[in-house]
Amino acid sequence: MSKISPCLWFDGQAEEAARFYTSLFGGSVDGISHYPPGTGSPSPFREGDVLMVEFTLFGESYQALNGGPHFTFNEAVSLSVACKDQAEIDRWFDALTADGGQPGPCGWLKDRYGLSWQLAPDEIIALQKSDDKEAIGRMMAALMTMGKLDIAALKAAFAGEPA
Repeated sequence: MSKISPCLWFDGQAEEAARFYTSLFGGSVDGISHYPPGTGSPSPFREGDVLMVEFTLFGESYQALNGGPHFTFNEAVSLSVACKDQAEIDRWFDALTADGGQPGPCGWLKDRYGLSWQLAPDEIIALQKSDDKEAIGRMMAALMTMGKLDIAALKAAFAGEPA
């Protein structure tokens, strides 16, 4: 396990979510612990139910906790994924928004569990580091109108070309 690992709070879907994320991004489920004897009311979970799932994505460790309905995800925290090309953005966007996920503005989305994600194209991140502030402004103005990001359109806006 990493020295610091995000712990994601679920309401009974921790194992399902960890398996979904690892199947999508090629990670691994590294450990599953269960609620001990004596678990029950007021907890919504019972002895033997999954408590914590440890998993790895891109070499980073995560924890998925079945904590109950008390807390839910919001946009204040998201997972940002560096994407090498449009095909990667399209594949991950479609998979993460499937089965109840929701597209959001500017390349953000929520998956079926309510967790927010950002699919960040490597090329666009590199362009944001340019010294050409006007080009960055054009690109960011175009980005603000998008749901799923379109790398070609963003590069065209950066270059000052018509969309």
